Amino acid sequence: MIIRKATVNDIPVIREIINYHAKQEMMLPRSLSELYECTRSFYVCELDSELVGCCALQVSWEELAEVMSLAVKPEYAKQGIGSKLVERCLEDAKDLGVKNVFTLTYAVPFFEKLGFHIVDKQTLPHKVWSACLKCSKFPDCDETALMREI
Repeated sequence: MIIRKATVNDIPVIREIINYHAKQEMMLPRSLSELYECTRSFYVCELDSELVGCCALQVSWEELAEVMSLAVKPEYAKQGIGSKLVERCLEDAKDLGVKNVFTLTYAVPFFEKLGFHIVDKQTLPHKVWSACLKCSKFPDCDETALMREI
């Protein structure tokens, strides 16, 4: 298993993996242009030269970043890939000097196992909600906000 920074060549596969989960209403879909713009925020997981998962760390504010777009191909689920991707994003957050990392998710137990705890969504800066405007569930978000101190 190799966890590495994404390249522009990875973007079409990242989009495919994310949008598979978006069709299941587990995350927001992402366009190619959005993904190319934030290529440097993404990490990918390779198994036998196949890209099987992705996750991004997006800095939101001075001491706050978001783990977002965590997705693994369904046939590779439950193999620790998601955990490794999030852990790499958390290492990146530490290197950047970020003090808190949050996520908005339906996978609460998964993130709790990684040291995140539930927080009130209203405590997050308004800037965080810009992507939510694209969601069909907005403003009635049913995701849970979780935070981890670095």
